[in-house]
Amino acid sequence: MYKVVTPKSEAELDAYYHFRWENLRQPWNYPLGSEKDEYEQVSEHRMITNGRGDIVACGRVHLNTAEEAQIRHIAVHPDQQRKGLGQMMLAALESVARDLGADRAVTNSREISMDFFSACGFEVEREAASELGMLKRQQMVKKLTANNTLILHPIWCDELQKTWSETIPITEHMGIKLHQYSGRTLETRASLNKNINIHGTMFAGSIFSLATLTGWGMLYLQLKEKTLSGDIVLGDGDIHYHKPITMKPRAICNIETLSGKFKTLETGTKSRFELSVEILDDDIPVAEFKGVYWVLPSKDEA
Repeated sequence: MYKVVTPKSEAELDAYYHFRWENLRQPWNYPLGSEKDEYEQVSEHRMITNGRGDIVACGRVHLNTAEEAQIRHIAVHPDQQRKGLGQMMLAALESVARDLGADRAVTNSREISMDFFSACGFEVEREAASELGMLKRQQMVKKLTANNTLILHPIWCDELQKTWSETIPITEHMGIKLHQYSGRTLETRASLNKNINIHGTMFAGSIFSLATLTGWGMLYLQLKEKTLSGDIVLGDGDIHYHKPITMKPRAICNIETLSGKFKTLETGTKSRFELSVEILDDDIPVAEFKGVYWVLPSKDEA
């Protein structure tokens, strides 16, 4: 399971900078230390780790002005590319930028990464200064708003939200909303105010429901991706709580945790799927959910 974390200890920061050097500077034969600049102390740093705690992606954001945030140094390990981790990192940095009060984000993109940023809503504004004295770049800009999130297949996502509202009423009572979908990562959020107990924290049952519905949503969207249909039911669910939620309930499901065979649905046979959902309080991991779901062939196709 992948997590977006903030490097804080000296050891974490050392590992973070070394990862940045290995992926962004070493390929161009630049020495250790060249991965840092004068903005490190005023920047917000983030990295993505896997289930073993290994760094698989990194990125940084700082304010140029009160309204403008600059995103830099996004890198994904070569063995972990094409899994949506770049989008996951960019979304985390954009969220930080919005929290800092910025209403626009800029990045200086090399030619090889322009398609990535364009797909995420950035537009070329002007030519930027070259990097390392030789790599041409374009400055790209994106407006940041409260609803400026990565939504792949917005029609499907709207259908999912409507399906939740109409067939699973608890989603409305809990204020559960689809926040982001990249094709490989689904993030949902819930209202803390609608799920708060006498201790000022989120009900454990609400956390379980948020996790369950997020896993359900991932399967719903994956069926859409594969032009399949079926009735999704929860077979079994197990959750481990580590900390209470006191700020911003979030649930994230990565496609890498999903296992099961979609092909059996094509023959009209029910299929068993397993997946994991991580629950966070803002950026702090607080619970892990493992679910078993069954997808039953639609009655009109059985």
